[in-house]
Amino acid sequence: MTSDLLDSGTLAGLRSGLLGEAIVPGDTAYDEARTVFNGMIDRRPRVIAQCLNHQDVASAIAFARSHGLEISVRGGGHGVTGAAVADGGLVVDLRRMNAVDVDPQTKIARVGGGATVSDLDRATQPHALATTGGRASTTGVGGLTLGGGSGWLERRFGLMCDNLLAAELVTADGRRVRTGEQENPELFWALHGGGGNFGVVTEFTFGLHPLPAFAITLLLWPAEAGPEVLRRYRDYMDEAPGEVGGALIYLTGPPEPFVPPELVGRLAVGVLLTYTGSLGQARPVFEPMLANGHRGEVIAEMPYAEVQCMLDDPPGYRNYWSAEYLAGFPDQAADLFCARARDMVTPSPSQHVVFPLGGAVAAGRDDFPVPWRVAPWAVHPFGLWEDPADDERGRAWARAVCSDLKPWSIGAVYLNFIGDEGEERTRAGLGEQNTRRLAAVKGEYDPDNVFHRNHNIVPA
Repeated sequence: MTSDLLDSGTLAGLRSGLLGEAIVPGDTAYDEARTVFNGMIDRRPRVIAQCLNHQDVASAIAFARSHGLEISVRGGGHGVTGAAVADGGLVVDLRRMNAVDVDPQTKIARVGGGATVSDLDRATQPHALATTGGRASTTGVGGLTLGGGSGWLERRFGLMCDNLLAAELVTADGRRVRTGEQENPELFWALHGGGGNFGVVTEFTFGLHPLPAFAITLLLWPAEAGPEVLRRYRDYMDEAPGEVGGALIYLTGPPEPFVPPELVGRLAVGVLLTYTGSLGQARPVFEPMLANGHRGEVIAEMPYAEVQCMLDDPPGYRNYWSAEYLAGFPDQAADLFCARARDMVTPSPSQHVVFPLGGAVAAGRDDFPVPWRVAPWAVHPFGLWEDPADDERGRAWARAVCSDLKPWSIGAVYLNFIGDEGEERTRAGLGEQNTRRLAAVKGEYDPDNVFHRNHNIVPA
């Protein structure tokens, strides 16, 4: 079946050039194929090209350009802006390009551009290997890496982009370009935080790290205890070794066996600590946080891939996110953060989060376009709710959190953590010098700004 905007002959031309499929309105698979993680996004592309290899990607790009169709690129479809889908455009859908090939001897993984964090973890964990890979298993490796790549392992192994060894992409003019430290090095630099501005990355090569064991503890308190808990957590993380990661999270108490009945369905504050090692190694390191009068507790050694699923939420919730990266977290900032938790939409999967950085994040290369890595703390209002009537409340809460904490913000921000907040915010997020350098790379590889559905960099 054809769409009402692509005649059968035109569509046949696209399909003949694809090893994969071309899906259009009216096809059985169309609604599933156009749906992304954020339930606020309801866009209807003219065609979805489900690519199987780099030739398919090049064919889809050429078709879109010759027919004047806006191009969007879909990996995991997890981005809050919904940039993966364009009304009336063509989606380069990479989800079927999700193979992961692991060499346990060299500790290297080759990862398809459409793979998710779950795909990566399933391939690496049988070899007791891992690399930094976000905090939700459904996140796409592509968007995660190209934005910098923050995750549970970052304080030990650096950002996801720090572990990128090489990449292969298809440019706007259909060229297949390989890049690494010694091959097209300026493009390689740009892929460390510059997003999907330069082409469609069809394969990533990552360095892996031994991870034979992984331990966590999750502690819960009533929301009223938040200010004191945050102070203790802040002081604890200031001294914690790089093996320790985690977060402080205000959340709706889940109906789990370890959660006291008085916290189920109510606003609570939790501390999640992770440790890149065994429970025996972790327990004495966790001890200072274990002696703080919490009401609910889990402490266990868990497969890393399982921990990656802990904060997964089903698709379809309405999402609004923002973030600020802080130079410090004094008591005044902590009190403002905790007070705003009351404005969160509850009960819901929304999370009012503080992430610690430092460790290998701060020690990584300071020339990559991820200037936020120098901040010791990140604040991330992560809003999810079901009822459209809560949209304004949810947005207002996230904006207010960031407004309150602006006095301590470094200005730079992890762009994967925010929605479409405008060109000025993108430039601030990347830093002015990085933005100029990225614009020069953009001018070389995408001078017509074909790939603009992203935190866009205007080509020089």
